[in-house]
Amino acid sequence: MHDEFILNGATAEVTDQLGQLDKAVEVLNGIILGKAVQVRLCLACMLAGGHLLIEDIPGVGKTTLAHALARIMGLSYQRIQFTSDLLPADITGVSVYDRGQNKFRFHPGPIFSNLVLADEVNRATPKTQSALLEAMEEGQVTADGETHMLPRPFFVVATQNPTYQIGTFPLPESQLDRFLMRIRLGYPGPKMERELLKGEDRRKLLEASSPVISPDLIGELQVRVTRVFASEALLDYLQAIVRNTREQTEYESGLSPRAALSLLRSAQAWAMLHHRDAVLPEDLQAVLPSVVGHRLRSRQDSGGADPERIARQLLESVPIP
Repeated sequence: MHDEFILNGATAEVTDQLGQLDKAVEVLNGIILGKAVQVRLCLACMLAGGHLLIEDIPGVGKTTLAHALARIMGLSYQRIQFTSDLLPADITGVSVYDRGQNKFRFHPGPIFSNLVLADEVNRATPKTQSALLEAMEEGQVTADGETHMLPRPFFVVATQNPTYQIGTFPLPESQLDRFLMRIRLGYPGPKMERELLKGEDRRKLLEASSPVISPDLIGELQVRVTRVFASEALLDYLQAIVRNTREQTEYESGLSPRAALSLLRSAQAWAMLHHRDAVLPEDLQAVLPSVVGHRLRSRQDSGGADPERIARQLLESVPIP
C-alpha cells in the first residue's frame, strides 16, 4: 500500500512529504507508547483541518500527546487550564488602554497559537467554553468590534474528564460538533506499561525531540488531503451510513451534512497517512467511531452512546456497495 502514491505518478516531493509523515508517526509512537491507532487518528484530524477532543480519566497521557504533536510538528504551543473561574477574555485576549497612544490596544490571549491545548475543557462554565466556538469554526477572534485572524495552521486539542466526575459542565451539542474527532486513550497494555515504568521520563523525551515537519508543510498536506480521490461508490457508501443514522429511532437526531463532510475529510486524511491517493471503504470504517461517536446521542442514555458500538452497528447495517 505504501507504494500506491508512487505507482500513480506521485512526484519525488510528494514521496518526501509522506516520508516525513511516517517519521512523525514513528517519533510520536516512541513517546506515546502502545497507542498507534490514536496517534494516527490525531494526525488525521490535524491533516483534515479539524479539531480534536480527547476524553479520558486523568493520567493516561492526554496532555503529553498534545505537547508531543506540537513539538514534532514545529508548532507554537499554548496550554490553557480550564477552571470554573476562567473568563472568555483569558482565552481570546483583552483590550488595554494605551495612554501614550491615547487608544485601546488588543493584547492577544493564548488562543493565538498554532496548537492550543484546552485542558479539562468541561471544567469551565458554558460561557467560557463558547469563547472557543468562533475561533474553532472561523479561525478568528472578534474583540471590541475588531476581527483578529488566528495563525495557520490552527489546531485545538481539548481534553475532557468523564462527565460523572465532580465539577464538570457537559459540552453542548453545538460545541461537540466543532470537534472533528473524539478519541479515548485508555490504559496502556501490560507490556507497554512496563516499558513506560522502566524507560525514560516522557518529559525528557519531549525535550530531546526535534520537529520533523514544518507548519508550512502541514498547510500543504491539508490542501493535499482534499484532493485524495473519493469515488462515486465510496460516496454512496458514506451517504448510506449517514442516512442510516437519520432513519434509526435509537438516536435523538442523525448525522448532519457537516458531519458527513467531516467523515469524508477524515477518511481522506487516513488514506493519505497510508500513502493512498484514493479513499477505500476501510479508511471510512477506520475513522467512523471517532467522527460519529460524539455526534449521536442515544434516547436511552443521556450521556451518549459508545462510539465502538455505534460504529459496529452502522457497519453491520450498511453493506459496502
